[in-house]
Amino acid sequence: MTVVVTPDPLAPSDVIAVARQDEPVELAQSALDAMAASRAHVDALAASDRPAYGVSTGFGALATTHIPVDRRADLQRSLVRSHAAGSGTPVERDVVRAMQLLRLHTLATGRTGARPETARGIAALLNAGITPAVAEYGSLGCSGDLAPLAACALVLMGEGDVLGAGGSTRPAADALHEAGIAPITLAEKEGLALLNGTDGMLGMLLLAIEDLSQLVTTADLAAAMTVEALLGTDRVFADDLQQLRPQPGQAVSAANLRALLAGSPIVASHAGPEDTRVQDAYSLRCAPQVAGACRDTIDHARRVASYELASAIDNPVVLADGRVESNGNFHGAPIGYVLDFLAIAVADLASISERRTDRMLDRARSHGLPPFLAGEPGVDSGHMIAQYTQAGMVSECKRLAVPASVDSIPSSAMQEDHVSMGWSAARKLRRAIDLLQRVLAIEVLTAARALDLRAPLESSPAITAVRQRVRADVAGPGPDRHLAPEIEAAVQLIARRDLLAAASQVTGPLA
Repeated sequence: MTVVVTPDPLAPSDVIAVARQDEPVELAQSALDAMAASRAHVDALAASDRPAYGVSTGFGALATTHIPVDRRADLQRSLVRSHAAGSGTPVERDVVRAMQLLRLHTLATGRTGARPETARGIAALLNAGITPAVAEYGSLGCSGDLAPLAACALVLMGEGDVLGAGGSTRPAADALHEAGIAPITLAEKEGLALLNGTDGMLGMLLLAIEDLSQLVTTADLAAAMTVEALLGTDRVFADDLQQLRPQPGQAVSAANLRALLAGSPIVASHAGPEDTRVQDAYSLRCAPQVAGACRDTIDHARRVASYELASAIDNPVVLADGRVESNGNFHGAPIGYVLDFLAIAVADLASISERRTDRMLDRARSHGLPPFLAGEPGVDSGHMIAQYTQAGMVSECKRLAVPASVDSIPSSAMQEDHVSMGWSAARKLRRAIDLLQRVLAIEVLTAARALDLRAPLESSPAITAVRQRVRADVAGPGPDRHLAPEIEAAVQLIARRDLLAAASQVTGPLA
């Protein structure tokens, strides 16, 4: 499937397809026409003596410095080289590809004054699989993700480094030569057009929404397994109870729990009047409230992302009437806030998962399960230390939930005196999502082991299918063995969505 880039808003699915499935891109004729029209206005400005920021002046605090006509192309090259000042290890390939596509789309709106051939150069890099090496540190999230985008622009010029095999880097000039791609010589205004964007933080937001949308459903699955393992009740997930608090995400999570627990013999085994327990612990009973709030936060993030995908972020911009105007649309506050909001939701979802896991391992609260689910308690430790690992990751999630967007460090001689730190918010969210996935993997492993130990009591059809999928990769209860590979196997089952697929074959699609 070729992703056609037009002046109209990009679909989030297009960004995911290019970033992670290496789908090719193509510029629509409407995009080429829009760029040609706006370029004519920039060319006119470039030939005049009238000051225009970034065309005939310096940048940032040097905006009052006049640049002669014969040096204005040099200005753009110098801008990219000086701003490619990142440091640290390269960020992930999917992040960079998302950045490249989002910047290409902004050029395609015809609001930056970039030439069609420059946009074609970005498309050629994407289609050839040439990914700039973008250092992790360098963006303050204002005036755009400057250093990261400069690293991308540098490769377009045939300079800098690109990602190679196995995490290595290699010279961009070699990669472009092998692919038959000619380096771009930037014209007036084009350096700014390639750098002044929130594409890095927006790309990471879109990737996060994609990942969290399946992880929150996985959290519902893990909770359902634990409800069975702890001989909990499904009555609290009834639709009429959920309607008393009409939060939309809560209703979805509760519906998932009902579907996953439907027809569960283990739940039915203790549903009679002889069961003296009035209610389950919060970590079971409130699972749809917590996961549902996370769902609602994801929906809010999705709305913010939709506005950004309909935006043309540059400074200055070329308006429809030909005016070239400075603006502040490059400020990353809208994205930074929601990235931080998601990190809070991730930390809480991980926290409730860990609490459920701990209950299964504590014989005082597990309703008859052996201590730590050990094969021979005392000789064996079972999942004792898996919970330690889980707790450590939850604690890290809590640290990562501290918002980055409340910070600001002035830059550029106080010209850029308030910044968003949106890039930093995005980087820590990516780490938090990875930790959440691992926390959920440990809960799933622990619940599957606990349910095995409940035999001959049987799980619901959906949860039985999930347990069978887990057991295809991870052995059941027995003497202690090396747990780390089993945890990693469960992580991969979640990442590939194998567990959700197994459940959905019984329940139908889970939301």
